[in-house]
Amino acid sequence: MAFIQIIEYRTTKIDELNAALDGWLEATKGKRVATRGVQTKDRDAADTYVQIVEFPSYEDAMANSNLPETGEFASQLAALCEGPPTFRNLEVLREEAM
Repeated sequence: MAFIQIIEYRTTKIDELNAALDGWLEATKGKRVATRGVQTKDRDAADTYVQIVEFPSYEDAMANSNLPETGEFASQLAALCEGPPTFRNLEVLREEAM
């Protein structure tokens, strides 16, 4: 079953965060199992962002989370944010092409 993780965070250092994300993407090339990532900015809440990451399954998402590079990126994310990120772990029940 497909799986989506939503990560909401607040930062005034989005360029630094994106540089760290680019580093993670490079470091995990060929290892990561995430199939898609979308970064969004909340138009109604200053400096608030939501990252949407898709995986083939929950198990794949947990394997991705256990990569040493992911742990390193999570530490960088925490240091760049205005508080801890919020995670939502969602099993995909239905998907429609619209």
